[in-house]
Amino acid sequence: MTGTVYKSTGSWYTVKTAEGQVYECRIKGKFRIKGIKSTSPVTVGDVVDFESESENSVGTGVITHIHDRMNYIVRRSVNLSKQKHIIAANIDQAFLLVTLKNPLTLTTFIDRFLITAEAYDIRAVLVFSKADQYDEEELLEVKYLAAMYRQIGYECIGVSTVTGKNVDQVKELMKGKVSMFSGHSGVGKSTLVNAIAPKLNLRTAKISEQHKQGQHTTTFAEMFDLDFGAKIIDTPGIKGFGIIDMEKEEIGDYFPEFFALKSECRFNNCLHVDEPHCAVKQALEDGEILWSRYKSYLQILEGEEESYRTDIYGEE
Repeated sequence: MTGTVYKSTGSWYTVKTAEGQVYECRIKGKFRIKGIKSTSPVTVGDVVDFESESENSVGTGVITHIHDRMNYIVRRSVNLSKQKHIIAANIDQAFLLVTLKNPLTLTTFIDRFLITAEAYDIRAVLVFSKADQYDEEELLEVKYLAAMYRQIGYECIGVSTVTGKNVDQVKELMKGKVSMFSGHSGVGKSTLVNAIAPKLNLRTAKISEQHKQGQHTTTFAEMFDLDFGAKIIDTPGIKGFGIIDMEKEEIGDYFPEFFALKSECRFNNCLHVDEPHCAVKQALEDGEILWSRYKSYLQILEGEEESYRTDIYGEE
């Protein structure tokens, strides 16, 4: 039998067939010893083959094969630095929810998410959440940040679930596609999903006043079928986005504004650091490339973790 993984708890996987039958499945032990250095050998969005165990327990099964993935979003595992955590697979687009405060989303985090999406050919959309919570000065900062990324070519949408601002615009982009929602805990992922699809009634929680951070309301990644012809993958809040499986020479290719200038560099393998006649560094000096993006690039190139001392404009 064949189906799609709709939920993963790490040990059990909810698999749905094309006919709408749902099975709770385990995986065969061999998947864990096949050299898959991943904390999640099977992930939400995977198409899998499985054997039904209905003769023993109705609605259970064992996954025997994972079909090739069209793409996936991956990050370095938080506790196991040499392993990767695959967040979701076979995605048409990824919405990254961004907030200016409670919690603050830094450009280093945004950039790491965006280059991972670029690397796996996933369309990324930045959603600036909680637009109703900002004063005039903060709104200007949000608009500046959105303008930065629009200049590069990313679609940016300001959203408020309180006023309903642009919720329909997000919904329209989702029609006929598999969309993943991601971001820090507390940025409003589940609240936005509920505004788009009220019938789901996903659990939400208030921001912790003591730490000004979101509380984890989504424990496991889960996919839902929506009644307007879309699928959505709601993911747990993530604090950091460690880059993995990228060679130094290819990192710059996933910054679209760097890649556009690559052919103008003197050296084909230019890393845009110390090389002479580098078109990227010249564009940086000319103000055509953002310093925050270049700082993110250097940080990733040098294998550093995200800097939590850097503000939204990349200045310490």
